[in-house]
Order: sequence, then structure tokens, then C-alpha cells
Amino acid sequence: MQAQMLAPAAVLVLWTLVMLFWMAFTRLPAMKGLGGGLKDAKPGGRGQNLEGVIPDKVNWKAHNYVHLMEQPTIFYATALILAIMGAGALDVLMAWIYVALRIVHSVYQATVNVVKIRFAFFMLSTFALIVLAVRALMATLLFDPGLAPS
Repeated sequence: MQAQMLAPAAVLVLWTLVMLFWMAFTRLPAMKGLGGGLKDAKPGGRGQNLEGVIPDKVNWKAHNYVHLMEQPTIFYATALILAIMGAGALDVLMAWIYVALRIVHSVYQATVNVVKIRFAFFMLSTFALIVLAVRALMATLLFDPGLAPS
């Protein structure tokens, strides 16, 4: 089950890179449309400097990219713990549910972005992560080294 447990994490890594490019391909034209672009960016400028400068809808992709750098880091650690300890079918299912909900959350935030609906996707994915985290804790705290292969 190690590969099956790690596959959702690999998909989420790839999805995060998709969001990175989606963000870049929408932000750069918006910056250029303001008479600037990367060549005109001030030294030390940051993405946050674009808040209120380029349209909010363009910045939504960046906001989601940042979100993919936050809670999913806990998912990656949890997926690794479960893969190492021996994931079960429920773990793999919950990992796929988590990833699917994070992708839906991303697309929704990047396009429609009604906060209460986006929050529902976030909370559903968080519940899946909680199940995974509890199972990872159980797998490590309740591990019996006498049953492990030598």
C-alpha cells in the first residue's frame, strides 16, 4: 500500500505546480496591462504588493497557491507516516478524498470564490486530514515492534 498511499501526495504536488503556472499566466499579463511587468518590478518586490493593484480575480490564483503551501504540508507528512507504517485501504481512500477536495477548492477559489462555499470544501478536506492524522498517530503510538518484519 505504500505506492497507493503516496500517489495522492504526488498528485497534490503536481496540482500545486499547475496552480503555480495558472497564477503566473494570469498575473504576468495583468501586470503588463498596468504598464509594467517583471522587467519593471521594484527590487525586493513581493506578490503581496500586487494586492489592490491587479484585479482580485487574478490574485485569487495566488491566494490559492499560498493555501497549497500551508495545510497540505501536514497532509504530506501524514501520508509519509502512513506509507512507512503501512497504510490501509481507508487511509488511501481518505488521502484521495483529501486531494480531490483540495483540487475542487483550488478551482473554486481561482474562479468563483464565494467564501462560505470555499470554506465548506476546506472543512470537508480538513475532516479527511483529521482522520488521516489520527490514523497516523495510532499507527505510530500503537505500533508493536515485535510484529514488524526483521
